[in-house]
Amino acid sequence: MVNIVYFARLREALGKASEELALPANVRDLNGLRALLIARGGVWAAELAAERPVRAAVNQDMAQNDTCVKDGDEIAFFPPVTGG
Repeated sequence: MVNIVYFARLREALGKASEELALPANVRDLNGLRALLIARGGVWAAELAAERPVRAAVNQDMAQNDTCVKDGDEIAFFPPVTGG
């Protein structure tokens, strides 16, 4: 199981702040996890689509698409932060 946390607009759009998810054997990296979530369709596909600006962290470290994910990890998805 992994714990997925959603922040900002993602939390609002998806209607949840977090969830626990059993990783299928074929999901080994962040890209695979994102594809699994996108496959839910609807708002999931729209909000997590490749062209949408979404950042991710694995165990509170900034992550790239090829970052490995495994049972026990915490994965956070959030929009890029801008400041002024």
